[in-house]
Amino acid sequence: MQNIHLHKNYEHLKTDILECIAHFNTKGNYVTKGERNVIKSYKIGAETLNIKSFKTPKLINSFVYKHIRKSKAKRSFEYAIKLKDCNILTPFPIGYVENTTVSGLTSSYYISKHVDYDFDFRVLIHNPLFDNRDEILKQFTQFTYQLHENNINFLDHSPGNTLIIENGPKYDFYLIDLNRMQFETMDLTKRMGNLKRLWLSKKMIRIIATEYARISDYSFEDVYNQLLTSSQDFKRKINRKKYLKRKYLKKGKK
Repeated sequence: MQNIHLHKNYEHLKTDILECIAHFNTKGNYVTKGERNVIKSYKIGAETLNIKSFKTPKLINSFVYKHIRKSKAKRSFEYAIKLKDCNILTPFPIGYVENTTVSGLTSSYYISKHVDYDFDFRVLIHNPLFDNRDEILKQFTQFTYQLHENNINFLDHSPGNTLIIENGPKYDFYLIDLNRMQFETMDLTKRMGNLKRLWLSKKMIRIIATEYARISDYSFEDVYNQLLTSSQDFKRKINRKKYLKRKYLKKGKK
């Protein structure tokens, strides 16, 4: 069985979209090819669409995603709508498709409009001399503050999930990979914890903390200390996992 949900402005492309999904493995241009999920782009008339195929869930999750919890594709679509309602930029949500059997979900796809972006947040980490870096970080902080003020806790707020478009002196920030969010009131601990995955340097932390304190009711000291703690704790956790993995692999080779 197939569940198809498309935005009213794109219902006329239903046949073409389903054709792309039916031949997803053999047609389309790769945007990203991960171990879990794959994104391909397709040209349909004057439109360029991105279709994200989520990894086939295991048996238990297959049942859960059909009967208990919304699929990742459906959540991506619904969360994108919520972001747009809050004037948060994200590639325009076109729809989602779910394929199911009696036992559960077998595959799911999220469809969005393709965005031609200039760079993503990762370049700000890897290139400290990136042109206008400090200003971009300040505007990114304003963008993140807008998320928090709208009670949006973007759980995958990581470097690759913010696309950036230069628009004169302004920068536009687009969120992608939307299926993990919580909509809740956030205190300072949660707000700064939301930034921990960005792998920030101490200089970046200082710039962000300064701007966040300027546009909020929080003091610089509180913002800086909380962000520094969250960031360092996260880095230690990830580095610890990497160390244990290397140690395990090295032991296995003996």
